[in-house]
This record gives sequence, C-alpha cells and structure tokens, in this order.
Amino acid sequence: MEIRIQCLCIDSDNPARIAGFWESALGWRRTWEEEDQVCLEPPEGSAEAGIVPDLVFLKVPEGKSVKNRLHLDLRPADQSAEVARLEALGARRVSAGQGDAGQGDAGWVTMRDPEG
Repeated sequence: MEIRIQCLCIDSDNPARIAGFWESALGWRRTWEEEDQVCLEPPEGSAEAGIVPDLVFLKVPEGKSVKNRLHLDLRPADQSAEVARLEALGARRVSAGQGDAGQGDAGWVTMRDPEG
C-alpha cells in the first residue's frame, strides 16, 4: 500500500494568527492562505519537505471546550532557549504532570500555543 499523511488539520478561532505563531515557532513557510484556512509546510529543500505532514489551520465557529486529542512533541537542541523563544511568541507553560507550571523537571516542558 502506498499512502501517507498529507496534513494535520487544526481547528482554530483565528487561523492566520495561530498559523503565524507556528510559522515563527517552527520556521516553516506559509504556502497557501484563504480567509478561513492557512497551510504551513516545512522549509523548501529541508529534510522534512515532502515527508512531514503539512499543518492546516481551519476556522471553526465553536470555541475549544475539552482537552485536545492531538498535540505536537517538539525536540529542541536547547530546551531552555526554545522555551523562552516560544514564550516570547505567546506560548504559555502549563503543568501536565511534570511539576509546577511545566518547569521541565521531568525532562519536558508542556506549553500551550496562543489559542490554548
């Protein structure tokens, strides 16, 4: 069988704003945009291009009401520098079993993007 995941679709209140956060956070490129949809892809020519699924942010009328069933685990070279950079972009630390407000004592830091 020849099949792969093309994209991860993420519901959003404001696709342009949240795509802007992830565009800056990941260093990806905005390849397609309409009023209610934005697509991000890995940098052209990178090892991820054409392999890693695109991220598509879709406008939905309802707000978030329960825990996400999908989250992204990121692997930075320098965790503290990346946490500080993501906080400057609008992400927030949250506790998810790793100690006070996601401090990273367990080896990871849990954060929410600007839409939670």
